[in-house]
Amino acid sequence: MVKLVCIDIDGTLVGASGTVPAEVWAAAARARTQGIRLAICSGRPAFGLARAYAEQLDPAGWHVFQNGASVLHLGSGESRSSKLSTRGVDWLLATTRSTGRVLELYDDEAYAVESDGDRARRHAGLLGVQFRPRAFGSLRGPIVRAQWLLPHREAEAVLAETHPDLHYSHSSSPVMADTSFINITPAGVDKASAVRVVANAHGIPLDSVMMVGDGLNDLGVMAVVGHSVAMGNSEPEVLEAADYTVAEVDHGGLVEAIGLAMRLDAARSRGRRRTAVRG
Repeated sequence: MVKLVCIDIDGTLVGASGTVPAEVWAAAARARTQGIRLAICSGRPAFGLARAYAEQLDPAGWHVFQNGASVLHLGSGESRSSKLSTRGVDWLLATTRSTGRVLELYDDEAYAVESDGDRARRHAGLLGVQFRPRAFGSLRGPIVRAQWLLPHREAEAVLAETHPDLHYSHSSSPVMADTSFINITPAGVDKASAVRVVANAHGIPLDSVMMVGDGLNDLGVMAVVGHSVAMGNSEPEVLEAADYTVAEVDHGGLVEAIGLAMRLDAARSRGRRRTAVRG
């Protein structure tokens, strides 16, 4: 039975147009009517467009942002987020100042970027917020995540860096096709750990959870849930790992995935009813 569908944003909910098709929202509404919970499970932060998407999927539910570092209940405002260590943040600040890489730091409600370069400006547009450089020290809440914005040629070398307090993962967006996003969360924190928190909060076993995604940072979730779905535009490793593959994001893949969740849930429910009648 599928009782919770976790949905990545870039390359899954949002394609090259940067918008969510109306048919996706219609499919989501049908799933909710059937009793299926829907949750954002994204590297994006819990503000701007990602917040709006989450509110439209489930305004009173749990959602995963910032690659698992932010786990928020929109109805109550409760946070089960994980903060970066002071040692890890200090290392990131020293590294960005020595290399010139574009670094972003996030708390649950805002982010800071000191670069005013083109890549940083375009990323603000992708997030759906006004671009405004600000000092890293101006963030008021605990820092839960960091992110490098890099040209693709630099990603492999950066991913090979190690720090005992930090977990690196790679993602991309069709809206910024020239950029590699290197998400940085506390060690041991990723989308998979956050989905466990959300499923437990809803009282839903992991084998009744579906993950729909396209990127390498979705692989951990796919390995622990009962149903994994790869978008047709997914990375090769994701296509190989998933239980199911649907169409590409720009060709109705998410609508297809939500329909699959509804069919799996309905089929299991019918089977249980038949068993009860025979008993």
